[in-house]
Parts: sequence; structure tokens; C-alpha cells
Amino acid sequence: MTFREKLLAAARSNGSLLCVGLDVVLTSLPSPLPRAVGSIVEFNRAIVGATADLVCAYKPNLAFYEALGLPGIEALVETLRLIPKEIPVIADAKRGDVGHTARAYARALFETFGFDAATVSPYLGRDSLQPFLDHTDRGVLVLCRTSNPGAADFQDLVTGGKPLYRVVAERVVVWDGSGNAGLVVGATYPREAAEVRSLAPKMLLLVPGVGAQAGDVQAATRAAVDERGELAIMNSSRQVIYASDGADYARAARQAARELRDEINRAR
Repeated sequence: MTFREKLLAAARSNGSLLCVGLDVVLTSLPSPLPRAVGSIVEFNRAIVGATADLVCAYKPNLAFYEALGLPGIEALVETLRLIPKEIPVIADAKRGDVGHTARAYARALFETFGFDAATVSPYLGRDSLQPFLDHTDRGVLVLCRTSNPGAADFQDLVTGGKPLYRVVAERVVVWDGSGNAGLVVGATYPREAAEVRSLAPKMLLLVPGVGAQAGDVQAATRAAVDERGELAIMNSSRQVIYASDGADYARAARQAARELRDEINRAR
């Protein structure tokens, strides 16, 4: 299955557009767990076990694992093994570099680690994205209008009479020869997300910023879904995985995921 097919199958089976970000920080682990790298897999196993029937995808942010060195990478590999095969996994990697380096990044994420999709930066242009797009069965989610406060520093700059994020969306639509590209638009900017959806009506949109970043869930969902109420991946990390600091953390994560999934569905 392609990433798009796998994502839609999981979303329809679980009745969910919710993606849970497995962004594990040792100092934020629930108090019953030792603040040690060895706890990461135990924590992720509990979170995945509690939420796998409520999500359309998982999205580990590679930075939190890479920062821990080789033990962190090993924890990431073990985490990937414990996620059910029918649930797609997105590498939040934000890679972007010249062509030959991009090819190595693409091989690492898609072939070595086996991710179903990855986030990438378009700043270096088409040749930096093409090695990812050439993996036609994998998803390539291109940063477009991101959720952070500083996004406007560059993404709102006007070029050719339109903001840069619109130019990015238009270019990616043209470059998407195999239907495996998508765009990243922040839940904190629902108006811009609606613009991007109008420019890319058939493209997957990854929408971070739901939850701890205070994105408006219903407004962001309405802006991001396609005409069938699909093709949006609504991501929440901290709100779900750190729903409790106690021994009930997995149960609390399930409750938070269910409530968020249902809120998203009400807006579809």
C-alpha cells in the first residue's frame, strides 16, 4: 500500500483523523517511570497500546531521539517495531538539503528506518525534494505554513504578489507527479490552512499545533479537510502523551485521545 492508501485505511477503520506525536522528553516522563533512556520504549509501548484504535497515524519527532545519542536511536527503532503494521508512521524530520544529500536522507528514513512518510523543507527547491518524491509509495509532507509564532518571518513574505506559503503550495501541487506529496499547515493558522486547502484540494495536509500549542481544533479541522471530510492529519503530542503524570498515564492518554478524536470528528 502507498502511504496515502494506508493512511486512509487506518482513518476509516478507526474513524479518526488524529495523529499522536511520540515526542518523548525524559524530564516529562510520568513520575512512576525512571528518567532514563530505557524508559522510552516502555512509555511508548503503553501509549501506543492505549491509543492504536483511536488514531490514523503516529509521528515521532526524530530530534528527541537523536538528542539521546545511540541509545535514543535504538529506542526509536524499538518504538517503530511496536506500532501496529496497519498504522502509518510519519518521521517528523524536516529534512532539506542538496540533491545527493537528500537522497541519503530519503534512503535513511524510508529504507533504513522504514517510515511511511516524512516531513521535509522546501527551502532548497525541487531538486532537494525529488529524492523523497521518487519513493512513490511513501508520503512527502512539505513544510508550508507552520504552527510556530515565527512562521511569518519568511512564510508571509510577499513574492510575485502572494505570500511565500501560497507559492510553496502551488509549486508542490505541480511537482506532485505521483500523488505522494502533502503539505504541513499549522492548526494555529486556520485561515491560512483554508487557503492552502483551496490550492491543493486533493492533497494530504498534516496539521500540527492541536493541543499544547493551542490551535483551535474545530476551526483547523474544518479548514484542513477535503470535501469528503478526509485527507487531514490532525496531530497532537503533549496533550495526549502527557495527559497524566501518574501511574494512570496510559489510561489518561487514551481518554485524551478519544476526546480529541471525537472533537475532530464533530468538526468534519
